Amino acid sequence: MTICHRTVIFIGILTLISTQITSGSVVSTGDFNKDFFVTWSPSHVNTSADGKTRSLKLDQESGSGFASNQMFLFGQIDMQIKLVPGRSAGTVLTSDQPNRDEIDFEFLGNVEGKPYIVQTNIFADGLDNREERINLWFDPTKDFHTYSILWNLHQIVFMVDWVPIRVYRNHADNGVGYPRWQPMSIKTSLWNGDSWATGGGRDKIDWSKGPFISSFRYHKIDACIWKGNARFCRAESPTNWWHQKRYSTLTNTQRRLFKWVRKYHMIYDYCQDKQRFQGNLPKECSLPKY
Repeated sequence: MTICHRTVIFIGILTLISTQITSGSVVSTGDFNKDFFVTWSPSHVNTSADGKTRSLKLDQESGSGFASNQMFLFGQIDMQIKLVPGRSAGTVLTSDQPNRDEIDFEFLGNVEGKPYIVQTNIFADGLDNREERINLWFDPTKDFHTYSILWNLHQIVFMVDWVPIRVYRNHADNGVGYPRWQPMSIKTSLWNGDSWATGGGRDKIDWSKGPFISSFRYHKIDACIWKGNARFCRAESPTNWWHQKRYSTLTNTQRRLFKWVRKYHMIYDYCQDKQRFQGNLPKECSLPKY
């Protein structure tokens, strides 16, 4: 998760090689100290005594971040997040390696009184340019809300409080990039993105409003742990429940909610940006989402 508020929930960065040929599904402990390690500025990361909640801080000295101990290939990630309150313009709740895969939730800091913008993006084989943005229909700074990603062989679904806000189908057979071979870690960071995050970089961080704090709790990781064997994680089985047919597309109820989000809350869709792509939209834009 990234603070631009840029929160990148799922990021494919490194490939771990192991001589073991088994993998397994895991339901996380729910303890941040056991499931994650601090990647950046420990003095700006605060974890409760029971490990169930954690906060990240951004000030003029530093941002902060944490990442999962394990890497995964397919599964579902849920995390409750309370975003930076007040004027958080320029804050973002990544990876810089070539040929990486990423599935990103990015929370772009806002000007007080305006809706919070959630940007999602997908990298496949190092290529992105697949941004979508929505205005949240609630104030995400007042309370915790659940942000989820379901990632399987059929589709990637981004959800907010179980409402699907984005669907990206596996059209690899049609030459469309889809993350399906490289394992991913879960990374969350809060950092200064005021060169681009809010109003296209026009709205800068007001450090007098800081420090900026985002809070996390009740995370759940149910995914295939990477042990060097993609075949196991790609297999349809009771353990890998996310590959089952019932999760291969949205339900009728989910489709109605998805259409509602796109009609009333979407503010940018790369598949509608003909000027950006000079009339040559990416192939997936003409393919079905269900």
